[in-house]
Amino acid sequence: MTVKKDEIKAFIAESSFTDLNEIKDDTMLFEEGIFDSMGLLNLIAFLEENYGIQTNDSDLVEENFENLNAIEKFVTQKLG
Repeated sequence: MTVKKDEIKAFIAESSFTDLNEIKDDTMLFEEGIFDSMGLLNLIAFLEENYGIQTNDSDLVEENFENLNAIEKFVTQKLG
């Protein structure tokens, strides 16, 4: 299964009410206020449902979800 960054980006934009064009691959989602802890929980549910992965407590570090590049890397590793 291939990680579709555009799908993840669309989900982030829709769930955070952010213009799609404002979110780049390296946009810092938390630092720029696009996502908070609730947004992260929604994102994790989205990723688990769409990619069939399981997220462990040890995965819940900002480095895994700080931007689209990090999210893509995280999901790709989980699909392993």
